[in-house]
Amino acid sequence: MKVKIDRSFSLELQSLVAAAQVRLTASHAVERLWARDHRLWKQDPTDISNRLGWLTVIDEMKDRTEELRAFATSVKNSGIRDVILLGMGGSSLGPEVLRASFGSGRGFPRMWVLDSTVPGWVGQVTKAIDPARSLFILASKSGGTIEVMSLFAHFWDLVQKTAGHQCGKQFIAITDPGTGLETLATERQFLRIFTSPPDIGGRYSVLSYFGLVPAALMGIDVAELLARTAMMARVCHVQSPLEHNPGADLGATMAALAQAGRNKITLITSPQISAFGLWAEQLLAESTGKEGTGLIPVAHEPIVSPTAYGTDRLFVYLRLKNDLNRPLDHQVAKLARQGHPVLTFTLKDRYDLATEFFRWEVATAVAGHLLGIHPFDQPNVQESKDNTARVLKTIESTGKLPKQVTVTPAKAAVQLKRQCRPGVYVAILAYTTPSLKMEQAIRSLRRMLVSRYHVTTTAGYGPRYLHSTGQLHKGGPSSGVFLQLMDQMSPDMVIPGAAVTFGTLARAQAAGDIQALQAHDRQAIVLPLGKNPIATIQALTKSLAPRSSTGRSSTTRTGTGRVRKN
Repeated sequence: MKVKIDRSFSLELQSLVAAAQVRLTASHAVERLWARDHRLWKQDPTDISNRLGWLTVIDEMKDRTEELRAFATSVKNSGIRDVILLGMGGSSLGPEVLRASFGSGRGFPRMWVLDSTVPGWVGQVTKAIDPARSLFILASKSGGTIEVMSLFAHFWDLVQKTAGHQCGKQFIAITDPGTGLETLATERQFLRIFTSPPDIGGRYSVLSYFGLVPAALMGIDVAELLARTAMMARVCHVQSPLEHNPGADLGATMAALAQAGRNKITLITSPQISAFGLWAEQLLAESTGKEGTGLIPVAHEPIVSPTAYGTDRLFVYLRLKNDLNRPLDHQVAKLARQGHPVLTFTLKDRYDLATEFFRWEVATAVAGHLLGIHPFDQPNVQESKDNTARVLKTIESTGKLPKQVTVTPAKAAVQLKRQCRPGVYVAILAYTTPSLKMEQAIRSLRRMLVSRYHVTTTAGYGPRYLHSTGQLHKGGPSSGVFLQLMDQMSPDMVIPGAAVTFGTLARAQAAGDIQALQAHDRQAIVLPLGKNPIATIQALTKSLAPRSSTGRSSTTRTGTGRVRKN
């Protein structure tokens, strides 16, 4: 397999990448990666030696393809109309990419990926399905994720109250051996329990049962996914020259440019595969965002004029053949002409997503070596979880959430204007229910911030992002400004058997994360969305617009990243 990479780089940036490749060759990085030598990253093997199973999981999964195909066919023939995956982070983002990119094959059930405790989102899925003709997947490596278990309590109760239900036969579990979820699934007589290899971290698990079981249930050819992965794995063994190793080459490029100040890895994707950014966000952010450094992944950001971007970006264009690429091709070409570094990867069809999964996993591991960090742990993720637990205890004892400082759209705009400067990224953290109008409102807000204030923007729905970019927010570079958009959580929904509702849980998670951000001296703004969330976001965007009629000067950015006044 020959993987073609189109690179538009200045000579200076090419030399930085070449130097990084020399460092990798000198340290025998590729050889040591495949030998599972933990000293490639840290002297302590903790959470490294037991986290490298993703390198060879495809060999084990190849032997399971017929089993998965047969299981999917039996579900399809049983009259199941909807499959609802309940998971967070690595257990949900890979399946979400496959769902959004492929959809369900003819005759196969619809796939829903529910990774939220926001009641509006939970209610939306609940209303859309027939509980008696649905199959629920509980996906959790740890087997005790609070969001997953809360969602299970809701849907288990819903199924039990529905005429014609089949009790535990409408549930399956994907987890590690020996977890509480495995015990629960056995006690409740789930239809199937898939125990995934325990030596794979969640964000590297898309090519294990966590990704392949949902793929099979959608009618995706699992054998073809694995065959594509195997081809990429073979070329990722290449030790010299490293430009012929797609994973090592990408890792060297990202790390070299990040160390030169270009740490915003900005993903541009063809329309059919646009969800890839959700998965890549977690992989890069949670793996590298620690010890004050890290690669900052940027997905789904509107493309603006090339002159609006500074010198802190690396653009990566995933181009799917025969997709609607003409507008993107034109915009990417303009970025390259302006002098921005651009990598272009060409996918011949959607099954090449499997090759990208593996390429980016190798690249992230290699970049971790060059950055001097541990790419397989997530030391700051637990902070928000612990804070959430403390907030929930406070609620149980007092009946109230801890007091938080909130602002109006106008005040949020004032704070953002004060904090936006070159090198900053604004992370929009939305605790609300996704919709087309919500996506459009957030997109307009991001466009304003990028085009007028020349910052980078990321956006994620809470609490999903806590299991994705949350590690980077606390452990990565201190250049983040965090804008939390908080829904009213009305109408709320009970969690059967729990002392709190879904809305209260979501609010506790949001409050716990703000506490964690503040403990790390991060700038955080909390904006209540009120009764009309779309109007609130639009008001913020309007407040950020320059007031040209006052005679004040506006600013634009030159291609070199310098600001000039007009």
